[in-house]
Amino acid sequence: MANIRAFKAIRPVRSKVHLVATRPYYSYKKNVLKAKLEDNPYTFLHIINPEFGARVKTKPNSKERFLQVKQKFDRFKQEGILITDQQDHLYIYRQSKAEFVVAGFFAGVSVDDYLNGQIKIHEQTLTAREDIFTTYLDVVGFNAEPVLLTYEGQDPIRAVLKKNLETRAEYEFTTTDGITHELWLLNEADSQTVCNCFLQVEALYIADGHHRSASSARYTQQLRAQNTVYPKAANYFLGYLVEETDVQIAAFHRILKSTNGLDISGLIAILKNEGQVEKLAGPSLPAQKHDIHLYMDQIWLKFRPNLNFINDQDPIETLDSFILSDLILKPIFGILDLKTSDQIEFIPGNEPLQKIIDAVDSEKFELAFLLHPASISDVKKIADAGLNMPPKSTWVEPKLRSGLTIYSLEE
Repeated sequence: MANIRAFKAIRPVRSKVHLVATRPYYSYKKNVLKAKLEDNPYTFLHIINPEFGARVKTKPNSKERFLQVKQKFDRFKQEGILITDQQDHLYIYRQSKAEFVVAGFFAGVSVDDYLNGQIKIHEQTLTAREDIFTTYLDVVGFNAEPVLLTYEGQDPIRAVLKKNLETRAEYEFTTTDGITHELWLLNEADSQTVCNCFLQVEALYIADGHHRSASSARYTQQLRAQNTVYPKAANYFLGYLVEETDVQIAAFHRILKSTNGLDISGLIAILKNEGQVEKLAGPSLPAQKHDIHLYMDQIWLKFRPNLNFINDQDPIETLDSFILSDLILKPIFGILDLKTSDQIEFIPGNEPLQKIIDAVDSEKFELAFLLHPASISDVKKIADAGLNMPPKSTWVEPKLRSGLTIYSLEE
């Protein structure tokens, strides 16, 4: 049973939505971020970076900095850049680019469902980051970047989506990355129908946003521990709910800075003890699970491990990211911890293959490993078992904009 709620979104005025909504600030390179802040006074980035251009600045991730965020947010509301809906709604958001089109619901998602395991996780969170985000929520009092969650689809939910998607959107704009964004406000009846339907959904699965959801849960627990009355909205956090078949999962490829003197012939000889190795005619991505492609010295190889090295009883050990670490990165190159090693970098699967080729050909890196993506079924099995995926196992889309529908925790 999934408990969701309609809410009164704080959102950009229609004439400025294309200027306000933004990718998360950490996704921009420093020079691009600076240019956007200089050229666009309406971007939500100004709220997240409230001291841009100031000579004296507060300490990053401090309560003083977060207070500046809150004050900038309030100023955007006072100036009419952001408005607050007068009625509760669920919101349909559709994102379209080329062949990839996904539509789902912005909603308040239950913290209690997270705490009791109705919302399934597959990634371990870092306590230090949770501390920062929890303090942030306590000071600013809003969620601006939704957690991406998937669910098993139902015909009544699809019917509400279809009916509303045939009407004119409240927002429609296209960003410079070629993605078209559309938003609809559901009426009270449709919002209630969808909320009721989600009560029949067995579980929600976090696809992206584990730290945001964990921090929201900690924030609510802190409020409850104070034994004082607090806003109902704080029992929920902002989520974007998408049918599981509509989420796209790409792999994270690995590029290695050094082979420690091991040449291509030596590597092939070692790999032949672990599985099948064959030369490829040219650049290509793995076509099936357990195929791992390698690029070194302008040579492309396909490695497929012997099946006896794969433990089918453990959903983690069937992941290609685990197999690569277990059979190659640890024993051959001594990379024991992907989180701390400075010898490896990760390239998301949505990047052009040429980026990997260029990285190796430039000699900044010596070896590349290309993986086949995990499936949503893999993710669900791991989450259902209460396990955590290895670092950088999945690149999930859609990637969402910040500041499109802001969820107030003070409602």
